[in-house]
Amino acid sequence: MDDPVNGAVRSMLDRLNEGFPRVEQMTGPQARAAVAERRVPADNLADVRSAVDRSIPGAAGAIGIRIYHPHGHPSGARPGIVFYHGGGFVFCDIESHDGFCRALARGTQTVVVSVGYRLAPEHPAPAAALDAIAAFRWVVEQATDLGIDPTRTAVAGDSAGGNLAAVTAIACREQGGMAPAAQLLLYPVIDPFFDTASYRRYGAGYFNTRAAMQWYWKQYLGGTTVFDPPYLVAPARAASHADLPPAVIVTAGLDPLHSEGCDYARRLRDAGVPIVHRDFPGLFHGFMTIQPFAPARSALDLVCGDLQELLVCAEGVSR
Repeated sequence: MDDPVNGAVRSMLDRLNEGFPRVEQMTGPQARAAVAERRVPADNLADVRSAVDRSIPGAAGAIGIRIYHPHGHPSGARPGIVFYHGGGFVFCDIESHDGFCRALARGTQTVVVSVGYRLAPEHPAPAAALDAIAAFRWVVEQATDLGIDPTRTAVAGDSAGGNLAAVTAIACREQGGMAPAAQLLLYPVIDPFFDTASYRRYGAGYFNTRAAMQWYWKQYLGGTTVFDPPYLVAPARAASHADLPPAVIVTAGLDPLHSEGCDYARRLRDAGVPIVHRDFPGLFHGFMTIQPFAPARSALDLVCGDLQELLVCAEGVSR
C-alpha cells in the first residue's frame, strides 16, 4: 500500500512515534509523568494581554482555570471560549495547552478560559464531564466580571477535551440554563468503540494508536460500562442531537478517531445543527496543538475564522 503521508508530515510522525511513551504499558500517574517530561514551554506568551490563574467551585471541589484576555480594550464585552484540554482523560493540563490557548485567544479575539478538570484514573467518569459542565456554568454566571458576553460563549476542546465540549453542549440542552453559542471540536473522542474503518486502517503507526485509545477509555471508565445518561461519556449516544449549538468539527484523515468524528458531524447535520466540518486528509491526531508545525498554524487560522463567524451570528440572534 502506498504511504498516504507526505514528506513533512512523515518526518513529524516519525518523531512523534519514536518519542511518545507507550502509555498502555504504564499506570495513569506514570503516563502523566512521562508525557509531562516531553513538554516544551510556550514561546508565544505575547499573543495575549494577560493570563490569570483562578480557582472556581466545581462539582466536587475546586477547579483550576486560566483566563486569557487578548490585546486591546474593546468598548463592550468580548465573546468567550471555555476550553477543555486533551490528553486521553488521563494527562495534560492547563500548562500543556497554554500556548494553544494563547493562539486561540489571539486568533479569535475572544476571552479563553482553560479548565483544569479532574483526571482519570484517580477520578473516573463522569468526573471530568461534571467539572466541564460546572466550569461552563460558572463562566456564564461570572461573565460580566470576566468581560465576556455570555450569549456569545462557546465550548471547545481537542481530543478528550472535544468529548467534554460536546458533552457540555448536550448537558446544557438537557438540564436547562444558558447553552453554549457554539462548539469547537478538534478531532474529538466520541465513543469507546474500536472497530471503525479508521481504527482498522490507522490504529498503529500514526502517533495515536488503537492500543492507547483502549487504555485511555479503560482509565476513564474505571470498569463501569453503563452510564445514565449515556451522553455523559459518549456524546454519540445522546437520545437526540437536535437543538444543539452550531459546531465546527475538525477531523484528521490519518487519525484512528477519524470515523467517529465524521460520524458525529453527520449526526449533528442530520439533526438540523449548523455544521462546519473541516477534514484534513493528510494529517494526524493532535496536529493542531503542535504550534511550530506549519499545517497546524494554517488550520488554526481557518478554524478561528469559522468560530468567529458562528459567534458573530450568535450576537445577531441575541439582540
